[in-house]
Amino acid sequence: MKLLIKSLVFFVLAGLLEISGGYLVWLWLRAGKSVWWAGLGLVLLGLYAIAPTLQDANFGRVYAAYGGVFIILSILWGWLVDRVLPDRFDLLGAGISLLGVVVIMYAPRG
Repeated sequence: MKLLIKSLVFFVLAGLLEISGGYLVWLWLRAGKSVWWAGLGLVLLGLYAIAPTLQDANFGRVYAAYGGVFIILSILWGWLVDRVLPDRFDLLGAGISLLGVVVIMYAPRG
């Protein structure tokens, strides 16, 4: 259980770093914010590149499962930050991706 919680914390950390970093670059390019927003975004994206290496699983499995976590966090970000309410298809897709994360990362292997 401790390993599962540690893994989930690193997935969420990586997701928040990537999404927030990308969002700051987005604001610079699309909303006319200062270049400093982009600089901070790039720093966060660099930290994102490190975060998945803290996982105990192999690279391919971590990045495959991270894709599902990223989907869920992106929908949450859109809802909480951009105020775009997820619809039933967003929620269905997020649920499917969560199932994929669980299978890829946490299924027992022999």
